[in-house]
Amino acid sequence: MKSRMLAGVAAVVLAIIGAILIVTYAQGADQRAVADMNPTNVLVVTKAVPAGSSLEIVRASVSQQQLPGTAVAKTALKNLDDSAGKVAAVDLVPGEQLLAERLVAPGDVKAQGAVQIPAGLQEVTFELEPKRVVGGRLNAGDHVGIALIFAAGADKAKAGDPTTQLTIRKALVTAVQRAPQATPSAKPTDGTNPQDTTLPEGSLMVTVAVNDIDATKIIYSSNNGDLWLTKEPLDAQDNGGFIARKDNVYK
Repeated sequence: MKSRMLAGVAAVVLAIIGAILIVTYAQGADQRAVADMNPTNVLVVTKAVPAGSSLEIVRASVSQQQLPGTAVAKTALKNLDDSAGKVAAVDLVPGEQLLAERLVAPGDVKAQGAVQIPAGLQEVTFELEPKRVVGGRLNAGDHVGIALIFAAGADKAKAGDPTTQLTIRKALVTAVQRAPQATPSAKPTDGTNPQDTTLPEGSLMVTVAVNDIDATKIIYSSNNGDLWLTKEPLDAQDNGGFIARKDNVYK
């Protein structure tokens, strides 16, 4: 009787030990499998991003996720530390890894014909002479500051004075239309770009992507005042600006 009981207890103990060994082995196998996959943290797109979108929009539309090393693309980004001033070169689709080549300098987007308005913005076009458009050296994908200029009435403090203010900052240029330029008879041999020295001809039509409030300001100023553009990269300083009048422009 006792021997049968001891045999039964031994069988139960052996079963428990066997179960523990199986669980331990399974856990170890899982850990070994995970280790073999070399898990890597990379940025994955979580929200659709239109081409031409700023780095701020891209940053808000990606998250860091852990993927098996074998599934990680060679150029997949782990962070955006070295991407300051860049924009999305193409539309980014949720679920895809954020690759380094998907972020480019704003000026490079034009070559791919991929400049699109970021979500929530709209396009507005205005016409200016070249000297008001950085000498005509402006392209789709660039960012601009837009100064609003009025002969009088814009500043309540001194309503009779002419005023200027760089009011709209870092607006994305989505298109630039210009008159055909004369082709230089010969390409300079000193490595300079003839577009940097050739005087532009005619006016330019510039289209920018802005919100509804800034679009209204641009339309009103075009009809009732004047505009002047600066080429303003995303990393340009923004010191708050001010309303320039004759009595404070030297301060």
